[in-house]
Amino acid sequence: MAQRARTRRAAEADAPPIDPMAVQRAYRIERARRRARVERRRARRRAAVRFFATIALLLGLTIFLSLTVWQQIQDLFGL
Repeated sequence: MAQRARTRRAAEADAPPIDPMAVQRAYRIERARRRARVERRRARRRAAVRFFATIALLLGLTIFLSLTVWQQIQDLFGL
């Protein structure tokens, strides 16, 4: 004779107990990941701004020194 099919309740009874803090822990982990992603994006933007500011400063300094040296050469050699 055929046996009765297992009911869903029997399958649920065999399932491991659910951790009540698992959902809160998952939310906390996801928020931390999102916060880290946002912070990395901000840090990248700040680094780009610092890089271009440094390049602009060095370019300005180079132009200033070039013009100063050129002026000194003209004064010295009478060009």
